[in-house]
Amino acid sequence: MQNKFIGLVLCLGLVLASPMAAASGEDKLAKDATDVIEALTRIPETGIPTRLLDDAYAIAVIPGVIKVGFLLAGRYGKGLLVVRTPEREWSNPSFITLTGGSFGLQVGAQSTDVILVFKNKRSIDNIVNGKITLGADAAIAAGPVGRRGEAATDGQLKAEIYSYSRSRGLFAGISLEGAALQIDESANEDYYGQPDISSAAIFGDLSLRRPASAKTFIQTLNRYTPKP
Repeated sequence: MQNKFIGLVLCLGLVLASPMAAASGEDKLAKDATDVIEALTRIPETGIPTRLLDDAYAIAVIPGVIKVGFLLAGRYGKGLLVVRTPEREWSNPSFITLTGGSFGLQVGAQSTDVILVFKNKRSIDNIVNGKITLGADAAIAAGPVGRRGEAATDGQLKAEIYSYSRSRGLFAGISLEGAALQIDESANEDYYGQPDISSAAIFGDLSLRRPASAKTFIQTLNRYTPKP
């Protein structure tokens, strides 16, 4: 009986160590990110202006960013980043991390969904080549929301990145200055099943085999940001 128990534990360990098990966390993250995009389609009149998304070079969706601390608060989240190709197709998603901190009288824990809308290629190149600190390496601003936001996008919005949070079903602009964005190389390797796969290859090779959860994410994003 003891030998059978040990064998069962060893088998379970092999399953958990397998690429499929390792990728399950990324699959869930992709599905959670899809849910955030689907929420946009349900409340377009109070969500992110479609004009801003139509002009976006890239979009990051980071579900369940955790903010926790007493006096000194920190943030941490993992999400997906996609870029537009020259044909205005959305690329394969790359996994990213968001980390950062802020000072203030902040007590307890808080979780919120975050969407970042990138206006140009420069910010993405910096992420691919290392990481960026929002507000320092790239200008970031709380994004406009709803019908008033649609009117605002008719002007020349100056920030490179616009940031949003979703809490209790509603979208609002959020300040994320000081937070850092970085490619999650290990998550990409697990998700695509390829060691040492680069984010440049993920963004540039549309023939790369997409997991089902990535296909669903892109399809959902396409419904909200159709090609002209």
